[in-house]
Amino acid sequence: MITIDPSTRFVLFPGRHHLLTRFQADYLHRLAAAGGTTIVWAVTSANHENTRRNPVPYHRREAAIERLSVSSGLRSVVVPIFDTAPTDAFAEVTLKTIAVATGLDLTPDNTLVACSTPQVAKLYERLGFSIAQVEADPEMPGAPERPWDVLLRLAGGDETWRQLAHPATIDVFDRYQLVETVRSVVNDPLVGDEGGLTATRDYRTYVEAFADAAERKWAAVRQHVQPGRIVDIGCGAGAVLELADREAALHESDLIGVEVARQLYQECVHKKAQGVFRNANVYFFQRNVLGGAIFKDRSVDTTLTFALTHEIWSYGRQRESVLKFARRIHDHTVPGGVWINSDVCGPDDRHRQVILWLATDDGDNPASPRHDLAQLTSGEVRRYVGGLSTRARLDQFAVDFAFPFSHEALDDGSVRLELGAAMDYLTRKDYVDSWLSETREQFCGLDFADWTDLLTDAGFEIDPASTPVRNDWLVENRIAPVASLTDLDGRPLDWPTTHIRAVARRPWHG
Repeated sequence: MITIDPSTRFVLFPGRHHLLTRFQADYLHRLAAAGGTTIVWAVTSANHENTRRNPVPYHRREAAIERLSVSSGLRSVVVPIFDTAPTDAFAEVTLKTIAVATGLDLTPDNTLVACSTPQVAKLYERLGFSIAQVEADPEMPGAPERPWDVLLRLAGGDETWRQLAHPATIDVFDRYQLVETVRSVVNDPLVGDEGGLTATRDYRTYVEAFADAAERKWAAVRQHVQPGRIVDIGCGAGAVLELADREAALHESDLIGVEVARQLYQECVHKKAQGVFRNANVYFFQRNVLGGAIFKDRSVDTTLTFALTHEIWSYGRQRESVLKFARRIHDHTVPGGVWINSDVCGPDDRHRQVILWLATDDGDNPASPRHDLAQLTSGEVRRYVGGLSTRARLDQFAVDFAFPFSHEALDDGSVRLELGAAMDYLTRKDYVDSWLSETREQFCGLDFADWTDLLTDAGFEIDPASTPVRNDWLVENRIAPVASLTDLDGRPLDWPTTHIRAVARRPWHG
């Protein structure tokens, strides 16, 4: 173990610090044994929570550190370090953040860095700091387990994590019920490491598109919203709740937004902090609704979901996952309460074979589609796919789409395929900003009849206001100018349903 220099006044201990171990406490205590040494805990990714890499919110991490410091007799300073884009200057950023937050000027002359991650340690070594290697210290017997490995024991249901974790972490985890939270987040099959369904989505474009459509969506469902506790699941950046907030009839209602994607959740929190909402009872939670119940049974009057259920279908186990979600909403809905779902929808008879003609003069027509888009940057994907003709883009879609379909090129340049596959492509073909994300999602997995059966299976009654919808703007502006549809005998077909508006009520006796 490194011998601390008598002139050392600080030990800088950078890390995410989701879980603290008994070994860490003992190691730091020995480093600071000379007395007068302050441990500076630089808690990285402090603005992240509810993700696989960062399952515990900063304020709970800070609480555990403070408890450990008191019980171990350590003099500590805890500093949150917000996440940044990957950079070789991360050590400098951390030191500057500490200086601004605390006034402490940490230098190689007065500070020892305690760090077991080689890549991070090198950044500080380059600045002249000496390094104490903590778990990686070659003089430590028995290869001490790193905190992340202990946390993975917890996530895997291995109770021996309690033998390795420091009592301060155990206390905070138990008091705030973080054990189940960590297990749910780390083991969640739908949520990525950074707290979203996909790492390839352009959230800026996504937010702009949803905000533009919010007034139309709200106008279509407003009459069915029941005052009381109103929950928007998959609320995005809160655009629909902003409109609900302006409704005089809802001014005494609780408005609750639930969002899984970290970027969108943070935007909701920012809006609330900026005073966008007039209603004092507006709340936001970053949660994945498939990870466990969020609300108590029979506690919600209105649940809103917009453009969400197709993602549950696509990233989960299709109907099984959507039915599980519907049953969870049924459970938290009060008798007589309502779930309003607006989303994409497949056409009736979606397995019917049709003939699709697509324009070839509106872009490039390469001899074959590419199979390497996942290796390109998002900008390169956008430029390549955006430069293809409508016909060539179909071939590329067939390669990238996560739900395989077959299509046959005919001699006259048209294509024979199933109606559902045709509409999946036509409703997605212009999403080039997030192509690799959008091609993981299926829009036409369920038709209106399928939705009726599923909602009934979940225990809901179908309100007569429920209806299939065709987005005529989409048809007139995006589809019809570059495509036409016929049956196998060449007879023109009308463009089919593209969306659903479902109003599902929990029976009073249910």
